[in-house]
Amino acid sequence: MPVIHHPAHPTHDLGGTRFTSLATPSRGSSDTAVWQVEIAPGTPAMPHSLTREEVFVVLEGAATVQLDGVASHAQVGDAIVVPAELMFELSNAGEAPLRLLCCLPVGGQARLADGSTFTPPWAE
Repeated sequence: MPVIHHPAHPTHDLGGTRFTSLATPSRGSSDTAVWQVEIAPGTPAMPHSLTREEVFVVLEGAATVQLDGVASHAQVGDAIVVPAELMFELSNAGEAPLRLLCCLPVGGQARLADGSTFTPPWAE
């Protein structure tokens, strides 16, 4: 399937954060999961790590990233590379929604601060 059409609506909503699955195993990809995430201003970050490298590209807005305790900022066009197994937080640094494109190898899992792991449903 060379073209997977964009869904009409976000596929997952966690309050101030919405995810739209674009290319995922359930939508036809086999090796890479790609989704769009939109974070509303003021939405608290969720500290977690990943079992595989994750890459975000800022499409709109500005982001604050805490990566292994070090703060950085990202603007439109910047790529945020999150190495596997490093604790990170991603939050909206502006007054408008933050929109990002995200890529994670299929099979990558998120690990919360309590050690529990899960496959993000927007990446399945």
